[in-house]
Amino acid sequence: MAEQQQSCAPKPLNLQACATRDDWLVPCEGGVTAAQGFQAVGVHAGFRADPNRLDMALVVADEPCACAATFTKNVFCAAPITVSRRHLDEVGYGIARGIVINSGNANAATGSVGLETAERTTEIVGEAIGCPPREVLVASTGVIGQHLDVSPYLNTMPQAVASLSPEGGNSAARAIMTTDTVSKEAAVQFSGDDLGYPGVTFTVGGMAKGSGMIMPNMATMISVITTDAPILPDVLHAALVGAVNKSFNKVTVDSDTSTNDCCFVFASGAAAPGAAHAFAPETPAYERFVAALDEVCQTLARKMAADGEGATRLVTVTVAGAANDADADLAARAIANSPLVKTAICGHDANWGRIAMAIGKCGAHFAQEDAAIDIMGLPVCRGGLTVEFDEDEALRRFENPEIAIEVDLGAGDVQTTVWTCDFTHDYITINGDYRS
Repeated sequence: MAEQQQSCAPKPLNLQACATRDDWLVPCEGGVTAAQGFQAVGVHAGFRADPNRLDMALVVADEPCACAATFTKNVFCAAPITVSRRHLDEVGYGIARGIVINSGNANAATGSVGLETAERTTEIVGEAIGCPPREVLVASTGVIGQHLDVSPYLNTMPQAVASLSPEGGNSAARAIMTTDTVSKEAAVQFSGDDLGYPGVTFTVGGMAKGSGMIMPNMATMISVITTDAPILPDVLHAALVGAVNKSFNKVTVDSDTSTNDCCFVFASGAAAPGAAHAFAPETPAYERFVAALDEVCQTLARKMAADGEGATRLVTVTVAGAANDADADLAARAIANSPLVKTAICGHDANWGRIAMAIGKCGAHFAQEDAAIDIMGLPVCRGGLTVEFDEDEALRRFENPEIAIEVDLGAGDVQTTVWTCDFTHDYITINGDYRS
C-alpha cells in the first residue's frame, strides 16, 4: 500500500476553504478613523530621541461610546494594561472616550511608579479632550523595565488634541510602530439597506502594530478598532473576543507573548444616530458586523505576521483532520513556532520532515500512518511516508510572498489556520541589540 501511494501522483489536500471576504464587504481607506465619529493623530512627543519619528498616537471618539478590549495574559503585564482594565471595570467593556498610545517605552515592570504614570496619563488626556480620566484608556509599547517620563504627555497633549482629525488614522498607525517596517491599517464597509437601516453604510476600521515578541494569548501587539455601528458594550466585547480568537490569537512570530498586548474596539453608533435598537446577537445586522470585524482583525493579523522581525515570507499554516479544536491548534502552533520549520522556509528548503517532527511532538492525537502534508500545494507526505516531488518546482514556488503549509492529521474533521513568518538572520540582528 505504501509503495502504491508513493508511485501514484497524489492530489493536493482538499482542505476547507479559509474564510474569505464576503461580496457585501467593501474595503475602504481611513484605518482607525474610517468609521464616523472618530478622530486621531500621531505626533512626536519625545518618547523617542529621533525628532522625525512619531511616537504618540491619540484616538478620540466625538462622544463617550461603547468600548471593549482584550488584554495579554502574561503575568508580567504592563502598567497601562492594569489601568485600562480598571477603567473597563475589570470585565473588558464599558464606556470610553479615547485611547492614548506611546511607543519607545513599555512602562512594564515599573511597579507602583508605572501605575501612577499610567493613571496620570489618563488625567492629562481627559483634561485635554474634556472627559473624566476613567473614560481614557492607555497603552504603551517599547522597552521593558524602564520608567516612563510623563512630561512628553504634558508638553505635547494640547498640540495633539488640536491636531485631531478624521484623516489622522495613518499618522496614528505610524506612531505606534516599534520594529515594524510598515504601518498596519484596514477598513471595510457594509450596507444597512437590508438590515433595517435603509441608506446607511456601516464601517469597521482599525490599526495595529506588531512585529516581534508575538504569540498572542489574548502578541508586541497593540490594536485599536473603531466602528460607527450601534452596539452595546457587553455585546461588543463578545464580538471582539470571537474575532481576536480567529485572528490575533492565531498569529505567532516567535512564540513569545508580550507584556503589553491589547486590542480595543470602540463603537460610536454615529452611522445611525438615534437608532431605536442596537445590533443584537443572532440578528442579521449583528452577523454582518461580526463578519466585518473578523475581516478587519484577520487582515491586520496577516499584516503582522508578514511583517515579523526580519521576515521575508508570510507563512500560512492550515491543519485539518484534527479530532478537536485543541488538537488542531496544538499542531498548527507547533509547526508555526518551530525554528527548524521557519529556518527551512528562509532557506527555501521543502523539508517536510521538520513539519512531521513538529506535529509529532505536540501532543495532538493522530496516527502517523494517517498524516498527510503539502507544501505550497505540492504533496510531500501521504500516509506518513515520503512522496516524490519536483525540487525545482518547489524552489520556484518558494519565490511566492506567501508560503502555504497544509497538514491533514486524518483523525477528525476540525480545521484551523495560524499565520507566522520565516526566521532570518535579521531576526537575530534586530533582537540582539533591541535596547540600543
